[in-house]
Amino acid sequence: MATDKPTSFLTDFSTDKRPFGFYLIGSLIVILFSFFGQIPMFFFMPEDPIAVTSQLDYFAHLDTNVTLLLLLIPSVIAFLGFLFVIKYIHRQSLTAVTTIRDFIDVKRILFGFTFWGGISVLVFAISLWLSPNDYQWNFELQPFLTMFVIACLLIPFQSALEEWLFRGYLLQGFATLTKSRLLSLLLTSVIFGSLHILNPEIDKLGYGLLAYYIGTGLFFGIMSLMDEGIELAIGFHVANNLITAILVTADWTAFQTASLFKDVSTPNLTLELFLLLVVIYPLSLLFLAKKYQWKNWYHKLISTIDGA
Repeated sequence: MATDKPTSFLTDFSTDKRPFGFYLIGSLIVILFSFFGQIPMFFFMPEDPIAVTSQLDYFAHLDTNVTLLLLLIPSVIAFLGFLFVIKYIHRQSLTAVTTIRDFIDVKRILFGFTFWGGISVLVFAISLWLSPNDYQWNFELQPFLTMFVIACLLIPFQSALEEWLFRGYLLQGFATLTKSRLLSLLLTSVIFGSLHILNPEIDKLGYGLLAYYIGTGLFFGIMSLMDEGIELAIGFHVANNLITAILVTADWTAFQTASLFKDVSTPNLTLELFLLLVVIYPLSLLFLAKKYQWKNWYHKLISTIDGA
């Protein structure tokens, strides 16, 4: 196992000089574990699977909490696969693929969760206040409590795994291939966004929604490169998915939950994208830059990687 002191988040994970092919093999192993996690879905197949044309059709006959559980279990199994890859393929620690620091900074994770969770609640509250007819009260005690437990236990695995895989593992992997911070950032963001192309939200809102997923990947990637670790991104990602699952659901979203509210509106994709990508994301980065005293933006985001 490599013991050298970290010098850069992008160059440090590959101190054992694994070529990019090892990252492809590792990614395939994680995907394989995820497939194993999908096995329980076969026990809940619809009566006429041939008639299924979308993910929503596949789970339409199930209780929303059962659906949520089935959708999240593969991430837990894939996380086990990811740990296997880190330990046995790369002979590294989880810390090395998480941060330049000597330990995973839990305080950063909690701050990211609190900060983005607060923004999410505030944005939803403003939307509810401005357009109350766009939402229906959806609360039922027993289904909500069951959903709350499932979401709190499993969504952190799903969200954190995506950060470990894209902003940690593959970001560092592409650095060994391209020797470019900018290319590594762009490639992982585009791949991250493209993997959401089968989400039911795309059917409802169109391919323009991919700009949100790719933009969010860039947001998390910039945050990780500037902070020399993915702790903040993990906190942001978990908050985004967990708070949304608890607050609001809609008939056309990937996560159908027994949430507090149900969105019955026709979403305004243009306005929401503008607010997130042009206003909220940049302002959040500026706030974090001041709080954590980020410097050398050009070097950390754009320059080539020495020794990668």
